[in-house]
Amino acid sequence: MKRNRLLFLALASSVLVILIAFFQWNLIDIITEFLMIPIWLVVFGFFIVITIMTVMNLFKNKDWKPLAIQLITIIIWLFFPFTEVMLDLDFKMNKLEREEVVELVINGTLKPNVPNNPSAILLPEKYEKLSKGGGQIFIEKKNKQYSVLFFTHRGVLDGFSGFIYSPEDRKPNQDDFNGDIKEIKKLDKNWYFVVSY
Repeated sequence: MKRNRLLFLALASSVLVILIAFFQWNLIDIITEFLMIPIWLVVFGFFIVITIMTVMNLFKNKDWKPLAIQLITIIIWLFFPFTEVMLDLDFKMNKLEREEVVELVINGTLKPNVPNNPSAILLPEKYEKLSKGGGQIFIEKKNKQYSVLFFTHRGVLDGFSGFIYSPEDRKPNQDDFNGDIKEIKKLDKNWYFVVSY
């Protein structure tokens, strides 16, 4: 009975770690980074305690299955690109809606509407899920054409990451959107993923 319980706890702790790894950015958007810290502590603390128990169980009962589950989870957590997979899914699943928003910006239906910020647009409820951290997008007009930034993460004090629509497929500049863009990756025609920190 104790062995079955430890196997169940190993599975439960592993599933929690994998779920947190997959959905951490969605959770951060909902509850903020500060409230995520206790969740990380609880989940990873639980995982560490169960891992220690599985090691002791291996020596005491020669039962390797619970420890194997923990080790496989650690390998997956270290080497599987959770963030990249989630960003790729987000981009592909929401690309058409983001292009609708870009069209609304270009034709003037969506205009800057955030007080004291002439480049920010608070998206209508229908589209607010397209930009993390409050449903705002930023626009930048150059040569009578708009670039549009949809956030995937907004830093607490500074820094951000997001998808940029760039007209005529021009690669964004490092100082676009008042950022210090360090990483630029082309995703599709007119679309780039950027990281500023």
